[in-house]
Amino acid sequence: MHPRFLALLAVLLVSAALLGFPARAQDSLYTVPGVHVDAGAASSSEALNAAIMQGRGKAFQILYRRLTRQADWARQPALDANGLLRISRGYTIANERRSTTRYVADVTYMFNPDAVARLLRAANIAYSQSPARRILLIPMSPGVAPGPWANALMSPAFHDSLVPFTVMAAEDDAALAALNFDAATWNDVAAVAVKNHVAEVGLVQAVYAGGKITVNIKRLGAGEAPARSSLDVPLLQTVGTTYPAAALAAVRAIEDLWKIRTALDFSQRGRLTADVRIASLQQWGDIQTQLSGVSNITGVTVTAMDINYARISIAYVGGLDQLRATLAGAGLVLTGRGQGQWMLAGTK
Repeated sequence: MHPRFLALLAVLLVSAALLGFPARAQDSLYTVPGVHVDAGAASSSEALNAAIMQGRGKAFQILYRRLTRQADWARQPALDANGLLRISRGYTIANERRSTTRYVADVTYMFNPDAVARLLRAANIAYSQSPARRILLIPMSPGVAPGPWANALMSPAFHDSLVPFTVMAAEDDAALAALNFDAATWNDVAAVAVKNHVAEVGLVQAVYAGGKITVNIKRLGAGEAPARSSLDVPLLQTVGTTYPAAALAAVRAIEDLWKIRTALDFSQRGRLTADVRIASLQQWGDIQTQLSGVSNITGVTVTAMDINYARISIAYVGGLDQLRATLAGAGLVLTGRGQGQWMLAGTK
């Protein structure tokens, strides 16, 4: 048998083995830890059941807000006890205390990703399916400097954020002392981003004026246009005592900046054809594996193949910009060649 044919057959076998869609959402995203419950009833078992049911509703609200944009929080589906059970996978208990009529504990609730997805799709609510990449926050007030504003952004209250972030360390202040919020580009922060092993940076600037704190947020990413937002927080006695509320508002705004790009509207669907250059079977296998982890891809079909390239048809949900963003998160770059033609390549 001709060597070129054997090589091509091997590539096709790798394709058949690795093309499996859709990828399962990460379970950690659908786990809500540390929900405090406290309920009383006529007996210990009834108090336990009441507490677990009470906490499940709280946990679903936390999950719903984790997955959806603030603009959709008022649209949260109203679920009774049976409805909550249908989307649940289980729970674990810690710090349990009970009496004959009272039950107190901290409960971690696990939800079923597929059941939650069906619920939100039926309600036509856009939602994010996978965790964001870690980003670096650079506190500014109005310039880069350590202090109360940076400390407020480091609060443990934000550890459960959908967008995991690291606040810039004090030793990096000197390198960014001249950073200007309005003029800043990725090139200005690339070195500190590499040091912190992140591909995105958020400038978070707090400015006091006129009885309020204005928080300006600027998201910077390699090869991406900056995204900006701004919000006002009324003064609570002093600037220092207002910082925690301003930090909470800032983190919620950062989450929304990310969700705008990633929250999928499942009523919107598309398909495109992309060419992939094949340098080796290993490289092709890596690309297939990366594609299988992209949450908004619903199917991939190999439509043509030769020794040096493959042409694939990608079916996806949501918008094209969202597809490119989630591909980038998986280490893949989708580049337009004009007239509806696309190239897909790994970043390595």
